[in-house]
Amino acid sequence: MNSAGFPPETVPLQGKYEGFHGQPGGSAGVQYTTVSVPPEPPRDHIIWSLGSFFYSNPCCCLGLAALIYSIKARDRKVIGDMEGAQRYGSTARCLNIWATVLVSIMVLIVFIAAYMY
Repeated sequence: MNSAGFPPETVPLQGKYEGFHGQPGGSAGVQYTTVSVPPEPPRDHIIWSLGSFFYSNPCCCLGLAALIYSIKARDRKVIGDMEGAQRYGSTARCLNIWATVLVSIMVLIVFIAAYMY
C-alpha cells in the first residue's frame, strides 16, 4: 500500500529491458562525444595601434610602426596564415606597449615639471 492507502500499480515494460550500460546483461559499448573547438584567431591589436598612432607618434614613430604591423597581421589572418598573423600581431603588441610606456613617462614628466613651477 502507498501513502494514500491504494495498492501500488504495476506497469509492464514495453520491449526488452537491457539494463544499464556496462552492467551485466547490458551492452558493453561506451559512446563518446567529441567536440572540436576551433582555435581562437590571433589578435592584431588594430585599435590599440590606431590609438598609439594618433597619441604616441612623437615617440620615435612607434605608433606608425605598430599600425603597420597590425595591418600586416590582419592581412595574414585574412589569407589564412595564422602563424604569420600571430608573429606580426605579437610585434605590434610589443611596439604598442613601448609607445604607451614612453608616452606615459613623458606625460608624467610634463606634469611633474608643471607642478614644480
